[in-house]
Amino acid sequence: MTENKVSRQGKLMRQAIAALTRENLIGQKFKNGEIRKKIVEPVGHWKCPDCFTNTVVELPNCQAEFLEFEVPNHDKVILQLHGGGYIGGMRHAYRSFAGLYNEVGKRYSVFTPDYRVAPEHVFPAALIDALDAYEWLLKNGYTEEQIIVAGDSAGGGLALALCLCLKDNGRKLPCGIVAMSPWTDMTASGPSYQENFEKDPLFGGTEDSMIYNREYSAGADVTNPYLSPVFGDYEGFPPMLIQVGSYEMLLSDSVMLAQKAKEAGVKVRLSIYEGMFHVFQMAPLTMPECKRAWVEIGHFIDEIDGGYARDKQEGQEPADEPDGGHVRGKSEDQQPGGDMDAVHVKEKSGEQENAGQQKETYGSYGTQVRQEDEEQAGWECVQKDDEGLEKKADREGAGHEHE
Repeated sequence: MTENKVSRQGKLMRQAIAALTRENLIGQKFKNGEIRKKIVEPVGHWKCPDCFTNTVVELPNCQAEFLEFEVPNHDKVILQLHGGGYIGGMRHAYRSFAGLYNEVGKRYSVFTPDYRVAPEHVFPAALIDALDAYEWLLKNGYTEEQIIVAGDSAGGGLALALCLCLKDNGRKLPCGIVAMSPWTDMTASGPSYQENFEKDPLFGGTEDSMIYNREYSAGADVTNPYLSPVFGDYEGFPPMLIQVGSYEMLLSDSVMLAQKAKEAGVKVRLSIYEGMFHVFQMAPLTMPECKRAWVEIGHFIDEIDGGYARDKQEGQEPADEPDGGHVRGKSEDQQPGGDMDAVHVKEKSGEQENAGQQKETYGSYGTQVRQEDEEQAGWECVQKDDEGLEKKADREGAGHEHE
């Protein structure tokens, strides 16, 4: 898939981010995390939709939030570990993420710890809090086989570190991992740190950025797999979905992780979204790549459940409060994203293929997420060839079908 296949909305969003981070007064503060540290969102800005309850839970060293649908599905639960370079705490965007995970994840509840962050709390504080969150789920009726761990950016790295720590201590692992643009290599050793240095709209063009400053490590050995999970041992790990943008400096963090996990026999799906930026899944659902990524997450959760087919919820009225698939305040005026073209959940070279019979889900966020045939959702690895085009690796090389 080439640049001309990137959606117009995706290009505009990428250009807007680049323009913001180039701005003389505040651009560098976005890159190095100074603004991220200081974000204080109005308490009343986000309102939980009426069809949900959002309960604050006290953990030993931090608080967490437990988002449940009015008729929750207790078959599984999603443990969400938010991003923010280990220097930014919980914010409204991750409440939106919790709602989206719930919507594409068959109404599974979502547990999000507001783990401690640097510089006040350095390594291994975030890992300890993630372990505490995992223990809380186990003590409250869930088993390891029911827990899906999900995270973006630093949260993606933390999700992997959590599982590596569990494995090292002889503990059972969760049933699946979702990693969006995971930060897995604090040594910055991958080729994309140089290849995408000028292309990355968020971190590019400078080494004074969160991914080089590494405040959380606080002098610890950054080759420690709990800081740089790419150096971990993935034998025995559960199925993994890794999503990343082709413009990211952190692209190689995902590619190297997927390769290492694949070599260890893990069922891995690596999706490289052409022209996309760091954690593009946080963009409005009107951006096709964003919606497609969330559809893919829904497919992944279905695969974990053994190919479970979503029920078709015909005639369900969307809730009044949320807009566009994100759990936002009533004051927000973003409109639902509408239909997405029927495409493979993978980014592929050439024409996007029709997906066959459609399954539609009308979520309580006012979105309509179109699902492809179950057979389209196999375990695949999408990588780049020497000419920069994406190609699908053979199934044997990319991980076996989930059984």
